[in-house]
Amino acid sequence: MRGRRPFRTTVAAAGAVALLCAGTLTGCEAEGTGTSATPKPTPTPRPTPVWDRTPASVAAVGDSITRAYDACAVLADCPEASWATGTDIGVNSLALRLLGPERVAERSWNLARSGARMAELPAQMARAGARKPELVTVMMGANDACRKRAELMTPVAEFRADFEAALTSLRTSAPKAQVYVSSVPDLKRLWARGKDSALGRQVWKLGICASMLADAQDLSPSAEKRRTAVRDRIVAYNQALKEVCAKDRRCRYDGGAVFGFPFDGGQLSPWDWFHPSKDGQARLAELAHRQVTAPEPPA
Repeated sequence: MRGRRPFRTTVAAAGAVALLCAGTLTGCEAEGTGTSATPKPTPTPRPTPVWDRTPASVAAVGDSITRAYDACAVLADCPEASWATGTDIGVNSLALRLLGPERVAERSWNLARSGARMAELPAQMARAGARKPELVTVMMGANDACRKRAELMTPVAEFRADFEAALTSLRTSAPKAQVYVSSVPDLKRLWARGKDSALGRQVWKLGICASMLADAQDLSPSAEKRRTAVRDRIVAYNQALKEVCAKDRRCRYDGGAVFGFPFDGGQLSPWDWFHPSKDGQARLAELAHRQVTAPEPPA
């Protein structure tokens, strides 16, 4: 009898604990398992960002602005001063900032052409895609607005279709390439900056962007109507760039940063008062770098 008492006591105690746990439903663990009755929440993994803020290669497509036309010498391209891929440390191009001086020459390519319009962009994008870049910069559209007459400007529907075709062309060969799209500059603001310069007016008479810059001192209603039409077309081009880019998860539009930038006389070429000078190219590089390295907005 003495040997049985401890056994009965143990059984009774175990039963009491079981009843207590069943009644409270909290704060008890199954004996010998060490497992809590309340499951621990599973941590939610953080999604991998789509946009890489440190791409390791850069291809540039576009027109004379990306070729740094008239930035170093009259009537000549100066790709070393390009905002996108230049090697001039004074400009400090986007590629130079991202890649460093050791890699910029081997890991960046300037495929832009002076005089190009949006219709040429699909072919430029195809050449860019063949190099498998991690980032492609796009600055195109000024020549679509800069025609001999405002009536000859590229229709917005054609502009949009060509830009869509360009992105499709890139995705065929480089599906994961990121795309930075610059807005088209505000040419009417450029006219306002240069119209009071005797040198600027003389150069513009050679036919530079006649749809906007012809008869620079003519302030008549008809001249103002022409300039406003050109500016309105550029606004429409930028809206098309924004909307098409928004459909591609690896595309960033600059939000109108270049369109809104107030270029002054020192940031325009002294030879044509139209294209960016080296200082102007440096400002474009700053704007692009700010956009490319910005964090992704929350989903």
